[in-house]
Amino acid sequence: MVHGTVPAADGRVKRNSAGAEAGEAGRTSWLREAPRSSIIPGTMIQKLRAYLEMIRFSHTIFALPFAFMGAVLAAGGIPSGDKILWILVAMVGARSGAMGMNRIADRHLDALNPRTRDRAFPQGRIAPGEALLFVVLSFSVFLLAAWMLNPLCFALAPPAILIVSGYSYTKRFTAISHLVLGLSLALAPIGAWIAVTGRIVLPAVILGAAVLFWVAGFDVLYALMDIEFDRRTGLFSIPARLGVNGGMQIARLFHAGTIGCLAVLMPLVRLGPVYAVGLLLAAGLLAYEHWLLHRHGLAKLDVAFFNVNGALSIGLFLFTLGDLLLG
Repeated sequence: MVHGTVPAADGRVKRNSAGAEAGEAGRTSWLREAPRSSIIPGTMIQKLRAYLEMIRFSHTIFALPFAFMGAVLAAGGIPSGDKILWILVAMVGARSGAMGMNRIADRHLDALNPRTRDRAFPQGRIAPGEALLFVVLSFSVFLLAAWMLNPLCFALAPPAILIVSGYSYTKRFTAISHLVLGLSLALAPIGAWIAVTGRIVLPAVILGAAVLFWVAGFDVLYALMDIEFDRRTGLFSIPARLGVNGGMQIARLFHAGTIGCLAVLMPLVRLGPVYAVGLLLAAGLLAYEHWLLHRHGLAKLDVAFFNVNGALSIGLFLFTLGDLLLG
């Protein structure tokens, strides 16, 4: 007979109460004795990964270099350490809050879209209440950073929150939602410029326009993957309205606008040959991005979207900084 069991009247085996208590005590003892480091940190790491996935942390590479580009242009070199710190904090807070709002707004759509249904939010790895708390905390950090920078930054922070939070809803009623996303990221270099100087000036707006057209262009290209889903669910996008060829043509126009705005910056802030080389490389990367999609179609979209645009933003910042330091 197995220890801890007794035969029942009907012939079935029942666990002896003493054996059950001993077994339960053994399991409880194991839980007490198990090092917390083997249980809690694993859960915390999984939750952290879910939050990083929700805010698409790797995509920070797009906006952050342009924010620092605005800062170094405004300062004519490297800004003070406290300015750099609070600009970074503001960027992290604003972007995290904006992405959290995007996930909350699109949670039902993401669950229906085959491309996004495996993300943390649709899979239930982050609850709506958790996401909302994350958004509130993120925007609170952004407001604190804006207050630490200067009064104009703090005054403009609430409208900025409305813009970056409202993007997700614009694709429900207008195909120019790509430009609204571009405006959201364009606030990064403009805001960084204001953080350094305390003023809104024309070169900052021109740099912001370059980012607006750059982001709108690659967002149009990214939307090529969702044409059928957008049409089926009634969402608005340029590719859903104009098709693949029309979407690619609009993206080319937007990216031409990016290069034009970046070229206008040269005489406005007296940038020299090092910046000019960076500008030529940026134009070449954008041309390569469109060639990849023309030649290989959506199969190369991830390369075109992440690698090329990441190299463009980092490279242009480094060439701009180099021009300021060497000039």
